[in-house]
Amino acid sequence: MAAPLFLLAPPRSYTSLMNAMLGQHPQCFGLPELCLFNVERLVDLWVRSTDEMGSEAKTRHGLLRAVAEIYGGEQTMDSVRMASHWCAARQNLSTGEIYRELVDRIDPLIAVEKSPAYTVDIQRLLRIRETFPDARYLHLTRHPVGQCKSVMSLYDGTFALFVNSIDFLEDRAIVEPQFAWYDLNINILNFLDTIPAERQMRIRGEDVMNDPPKFLGMICRWLGIRDDADALEEMMHPERSPFACFGPLDALFGNDPNFLSGPTFRPHKVKVPPLDRPVPWREDGQGLKPEVVELAREFGY
Repeated sequence: MAAPLFLLAPPRSYTSLMNAMLGQHPQCFGLPELCLFNVERLVDLWVRSTDEMGSEAKTRHGLLRAVAEIYGGEQTMDSVRMASHWCAARQNLSTGEIYRELVDRIDPLIAVEKSPAYTVDIQRLLRIRETFPDARYLHLTRHPVGQCKSVMSLYDGTFALFVNSIDFLEDRAIVEPQFAWYDLNINILNFLDTIPAERQMRIRGEDVMNDPPKFLGMICRWLGIRDDADALEEMMHPERSPFACFGPLDALFGNDPNFLSGPTFRPHKVKVPPLDRPVPWREDGQGLKPEVVELAREFGY
């Protein structure tokens, strides 16, 4: 069984695009957000036990779409219904057992997945390690200003609110996404401290956006898979992924809606802003917190 690759990053860190690009490599299979390791047993994915964003029914859309595609070869309302029965028959299995079954099914292709929700709780990351002791991890970073602006543009920063990324001022409390950027990256770093160095890589998302062939080739060589021109060309077309679009009505999502609306990679240069300026989502003129600046510099910003 080919060891899977997990992309670890807070949401809005180029994860959807990167997952689809890597998944288009001829030796890989890019999965939607399965969210399996959010819980211990499959049945728990059908039970709302927290107020965390994504704990409603659409959290299951990625899994249903993946099962429909892998076992049915298509994503229709009928194949999603089949996927629901597939899950019901396995509801008492651990999510690790379910994940291994999917990976076995697509072997010898390398499963590639990113579920940003995994980074919210290190226990979720430890479930990955327990299930796949030989898995590889790509820590994908994004400049805190760019990532936080993107978080705040999506449903008024709902994700930051649900992970308690809040700054308590003297007269009010405000959503402050940089706390989530910091906390989730710290979770990733603490987890990766338990993983051998050869099975992890850190890469700046901005670098990949600015020069995809160079950095995608670097990732391929680290994984030990093809890095020839044909393989790189396939990776430049994330829109060809079977999951790079909205699904049928009973499983619409499984990924960032913005990505699903426009999955094509458009060459562009990403400008990296300074770390010592006021941030655009605050009205009080404050900038990044010292600990955020320190960690961003550690990431090469």
